[in-house]
Amino acid sequence: MSAEKNLSIAHLWFEAFNAHNLEKLLSLYDDEAAHFSPKLKIRHPETNGLVTGKNALSAWWRDAFDRLPSLHYKVTSLTANTDRVFMEYIRKVDHEPEMLVAEVLEIKENRIIASRVYHG
Repeated sequence: MSAEKNLSIAHLWFEAFNAHNLEKLLSLYDDEAAHFSPKLKIRHPETNGLVTGKNALSAWWRDAFDRLPSLHYKVTSLTANTDRVFMEYIRKVDHEPEMLVAEVLEIKENRIIASRVYHG
């Protein structure tokens, strides 16, 4: 994969996420993709912050979109190489302070195989 192709996947990811288009978002992921997030660890401690597979990803994001209808990410930086994209963005939700977030997408054969979220 080229860095340019991986950047295009990241742009599609933000487009789908900000539209709360779950089907389009999930289409970017491998069926067995893994996702780690500190917010997932807080809301669902039994996961220890990690979910695997599209069904788990779907449930996680559906819950977020339902609870936070104003949830939106503003991209501040994207850096890509041949197997990953490092994304920096600002998490915005009405009536909550903005949060700086970093996320890494690992990509193989045009599909996200893993994602890890980092924030304070």
